[in-house]
Parts: sequence; C-alpha cells; structure tokens
Amino acid sequence: MDWNRQIDGYCERIDFSFWSEPVNAITNAGFVVAAAWMWQRCAGVTMARVLCVILFTIGIGSFLFHSYATQWAALADVVPIGVFILLYLFLVNRDVVGMKGWQALLATALFFPYAALLVPVLDRIPFLRVSDFYWTVPILLFVYGALLRKRVPQTARGLVIGGLILCVSISLRSVDEALCDHVPIGTHFLWHVLNAVMLGWMIETYRRHQVPARRHLNPARPGMGFGMDNVQGRGQAGGSGA
Repeated sequence: MDWNRQIDGYCERIDFSFWSEPVNAITNAGFVVAAAWMWQRCAGVTMARVLCVILFTIGIGSFLFHSYATQWAALADVVPIGVFILLYLFLVNRDVVGMKGWQALLATALFFPYAALLVPVLDRIPFLRVSDFYWTVPILLFVYGALLRKRVPQTARGLVIGGLILCVSISLRSVDEALCDHVPIGTHFLWHVLNAVMLGWMIETYRRHQVPARRHLNPARPGMGFGMDNVQGRGQAGGSGA
C-alpha cells in the first residue's frame, strides 16, 4: 500500500495543497473543545476521561486527514473513531448493562460480525451506502436504548438522543458530494460540528450514569462536617442532569 497516495474525497477539496479543505480542517477544533470541556466535567470518572482523550485524538486525526489527504492520514482519521466506538460499547456493556468484564469484552467483540452482516444490507440502499458503516452505530444505539429504557431510562434516553444526532450528522456527510454544485464548501464540515456535539454528549451520558453509581459505592458519612457531606450529595444528585 502506498501510504502517501493522496485522496480526493470531499467537495471542498480542489487540489492537494495543505489548506485545500480549510473549513473541513478547522471545524475539527470542535472535537478538541468538546474533549477539553468534558475533561473538566468528568473529574473522578476515569474511563470518561479516557474517552475524552480519544475524542481529542479524533480531532487531531481528522485534521491531519483533511490537511494532508493521504492514505496514512486517513488511517489516523478512522482509527481513533473505531477505538472510541469499541471502548464506549464495552463501557455500556460493563457499567450500564452490568456485565462482568469478560462478558462485556465478548459482547463488544460481537460488533464486528454485527457490522459485517449489516453493512452489505445498508450498501444496497442508495442513500445509506455512502456512509454504510457509520449507520451501524446509531442503529446499535437505538437497540441499546430500547433494551435499557425500563432499567435505566435516563441513560437509555441519552443513548437515543446521541443516535438521533448521529443520524443527522451522517446524513450531512452523505450529501456532501451530491450538493457540491450548490454548496461549494460541501456539507462535510457539519458532520464534524455535529459529531463533536454528539461524542461530547455520549461522554456526558456515561458520566451521568456513573456519578450516581459512585455515590452509591461511596456514601457520604453522616455527621461529618456538620452534615455538609449529605447536603453536597443531594446537590450532586440534583445536578447530575445538568
């Protein structure tokens, strides 16, 4: 494979210079901003912060791809996305569904045959084939949301909201070339903007689920600090939906 082979895959690109996709490149800052914002919110939730680090690398990898537009940059673009998907799925299986670690790992591994079976089906549908692999993610989020709606309704709702945002962003990614004659800069940059929002939201959904669980495992000791521990606990419980 020629890792330096250049790729022209987006409406905005008109040549292979570094800044040929300025809007697509700059909007990757959204991932960095979302990662920094969620890093502050996720203090004490270790795996949520790991997701923030991966979100940051998604922004860097995508910036490289929309600047260099080479095969190696394409790899730098997609690998962090894949890692985020798999880690998030593992965390949902372990911490939301309640599987043991090895069970969550096996359930996460099922994503590969799931995607392998679904992508050829999606590829037969004209509009969906443009971003066939990406559509497997919101579909899976909707499935998890439906299965978890009675056990953890707030978390389930968060997964569904994330899936809906992703449906809009994938649609905008898919029409980039089709609308090129009418929108010279294309619509791919909106995929970046909405995905930054969506991935930040997914981290927030996980954080909100974990914070009550951590309080349950580490209950405030009564009588300490003239009852302020209990007051803070109630405040955090009320603010977990912020």
